[in-house]
Amino acid sequence: MPVNRYRYGSWRGGPDPLAPPYDVRGAVDAVGAEVLAGGNLREALRDLLRRGPQGGRGLDELAARARRLRREAMRRGELDGAVTRAAALLDQALAAERDELAQRTEDDAARFAEAMLDNLPRSTARAVEELAGYDWVSEDARRSYQQILDGLRRDVLEQRFAGLRDALRNPDPAAQRRVGEMVRDLNDLLARHARGGETTDAFAEFMRRHGEFFPEKPGSVDELVDTLARRAAAGERLMRSLSPQQRDELSRLMAESLGELGPQMAELTDNLRALRPDLVWGRGEQVRGRDELGYGDAAVALEEIGDLDDLLDQLGQEHPGATLDDVDVEAVSRQLGRDAADDVRRLRELERELRRQGWVTRDADGLTLSPKALRRLGGTALRTVFADLNGGRRGQHDLRSAGAAGETTGASRPWRYGDEQPLDVVRTIGNAVRRSGATTPVALAVEDFEVVETERRASAAVALCVDLSYSMISEGRWGPMKQTALALSHLVATRFPQDALQIIGFGRHALPLSQTALAAVEPELVQGTNLQHALRLAGRHLRRHAGSEPVVLVVTDGEPTAHIDAGGEAVFCWPPLRETVQATVVEVDELTRAGAALNLFMLGEDPGLRRFVDAVARRSGGRVFTPDTDELGRYVVADYIRARRGRRGR
Repeated sequence: MPVNRYRYGSWRGGPDPLAPPYDVRGAVDAVGAEVLAGGNLREALRDLLRRGPQGGRGLDELAARARRLRREAMRRGELDGAVTRAAALLDQALAAERDELAQRTEDDAARFAEAMLDNLPRSTARAVEELAGYDWVSEDARRSYQQILDGLRRDVLEQRFAGLRDALRNPDPAAQRRVGEMVRDLNDLLARHARGGETTDAFAEFMRRHGEFFPEKPGSVDELVDTLARRAAAGERLMRSLSPQQRDELSRLMAESLGELGPQMAELTDNLRALRPDLVWGRGEQVRGRDELGYGDAAVALEEIGDLDDLLDQLGQEHPGATLDDVDVEAVSRQLGRDAADDVRRLRELERELRRQGWVTRDADGLTLSPKALRRLGGTALRTVFADLNGGRRGQHDLRSAGAAGETTGASRPWRYGDEQPLDVVRTIGNAVRRSGATTPVALAVEDFEVVETERRASAAVALCVDLSYSMISEGRWGPMKQTALALSHLVATRFPQDALQIIGFGRHALPLSQTALAAVEPELVQGTNLQHALRLAGRHLRRHAGSEPVVLVVTDGEPTAHIDAGGEAVFCWPPLRETVQATVVEVDELTRAGAALNLFMLGEDPGLRRFVDAVARRSGGRVFTPDTDELGRYVVADYIRARRGRRGR
């Protein structure tokens, strides 16, 4: 029996066929990098879908293609071609008729007919109306006149119903009656649907009788309405795109050409407008070009423009609660091509995968990062800060020993089930050697394991107050501030969970910030640096954790210019009021009496801020740091770690 032999190696046939179409974590990291650089969180998430992941096409590129197609449609030609064509055919008919009448020199009826033709209205539509009962002498003239009516009737009906081409070209009166029956039955169906009646069976019967006129094969009344309403709206927009005179001419010509079918078509338009009022029915477009478009071509151009407008709205994702599920993939394929539809499907899948894996959530304002993603973002910020710490001028800060269980005592004890302390490798191996002798390999038994003994660390209540005033972003300090706060939040959550951290943002007012709110927070566009309010909230946080070591860190680039008065209102003034400074100092003294030292991180070289922070530091026993913007995270995290080590030595 032959033996099958297989050899395995790395894939060499191009891109990995088993690889996902996108890197979800890479997409999250790209958003995180933009946020840490000071970008808007929601804008960063929207930009991910607008640009597309990993070089793929995003919504922006698809929208640009849609706008280009719209511009081309707007230059397709003049919309009054139906009126112009009717005028030309009428001129041909009248010229042929006059030539024939002129040859009948002895015929008084011919002279009377000539007088009638000479007194026709200048309006093409009115002339066509008056000639409705005229007995044409010239057969060529009769054909030209009939082309006006038949051609416009055919264009209108074919524009509304894609499957009427054969029926409209069939001279058999029975075929024409079938068209009228179809429109009448359609109006009955739509009227019942508008009243909320059950239409499932009626729709099935309608499609059984008239399905040949609808090659789109709609599966429900709603699908049928959607198709017909879009075409009817395009016809209405065509009328609104013409001048009042042209509109009147075309309306009269259509009424004359449709005959008894005209009222039914008007009723159909009213029914469709009532069922789809969301479509654009009354707006005209300034379509221009060298060619003169007939009614059908003009309506098709306007239908394309309307569809592209809808598509641009969907791709813009600007309305509240917008998702990629709102994008009509079939419309994208129809207008932009199959490859564009595939791009939308990939973006949809990316958004769904981000939600499925728990990286993003959706609220009333759109996508936002989930707690899981924020932890990853905080970890990225912390690694960046640690890289600065390890390479910085302030010395090494090895945090590998900063476990949540506490500090090592130098002793060890036997391992017990459930222990989370690190193993004491030397003692564990020593126990195994003493038990079984100095043989290799060393056989370990459960009773050999020992763990490092730790003691519980004192907890800390930490308040990080960060300036949210507009100067922080205008001076390029917004990104480093966010990175610093997120790094400290992640450090406390993962390495010092017994500590209670509260991040407080302050502009004209102060407010506590969760990690989610911190990532999404934007600078205040109103003036005011209300440090007093921030310190008051910090004091409340410290009092909620009265048994913990109090730590207050302040990051700001401006002296206090606002405070909360006795009535609870924010008072702003520049230069700072004496009352503002006094109110802020009151909160400093409250924190000092609670045992907290204020460490202040001053950004910028404002002399007024320098005088203020120096005075606060002297009054509270704190310290002042003046880091460069790109060193802020290193300073804040290092000072937090130093404060914890200082407490262990007390």
